[in-house]
Amino acid sequence: MNLKEILLSDMKEAMKARETLTLNTIRGLVSEIKNQEIDLRRKVDNDEIISLVFSQVKKRKEAAILFDKGGRSDLSKIEQQEMLILQKYLPEQVSESDLKNRIQEVILDLGIADIKDLGKVMKIIIPEFKGRADNGQIKNLVNECLK
Repeated sequence: MNLKEILLSDMKEAMKARETLTLNTIRGLVSEIKNQEIDLRRKVDNDEIISLVFSQVKKRKEAAILFDKGGRSDLSKIEQQEMLILQKYLPEQVSESDLKNRIQEVILDLGIADIKDLGKVMKIIIPEFKGRADNGQIKNLVNECLK
C-alpha cells in the first residue's frame, strides 16, 4: 500500500469519525498531491509525496510561529495540530546526534576543512536523509562541524 492509498484510507476514516481537523488536513494534502500530478502529467511516487508532506509540515511550523508572534495562539494551536497530523506520514526523523555523526564522517572521508566546501558535504548528506531531516537543520549542522 503506497502513501497515497494510506492517505485516502485515513481520509475516509476521518470522514466516518467526523474528525474535521484531520479530514481537512489530509484533504488539503491529497489536493496538493493531485495538483503535483497534474503539473507533472504523471503519478507521483512515495518520495515525491514525502517531499510534499515535508513542505506542508514546514509551512505549518512557520505559520504557527507567525501566529504566535501576532498574538493569535488559537490559530497557532490549530497549525501545530495539523503539523502533528501530517508528521504521521513522514518517515521516522533522524536524531540530531546521528545526523551530526554522519556529517562528521563525510567531512573526514572527503578531507574537507574549509567552510567553502559546504556544498560538497551537502550534496552527499541531503539525499541520504531526504524526508528524515530538515535541509535547514542539515546546513546548520554542517556549518557548525566545519567551523
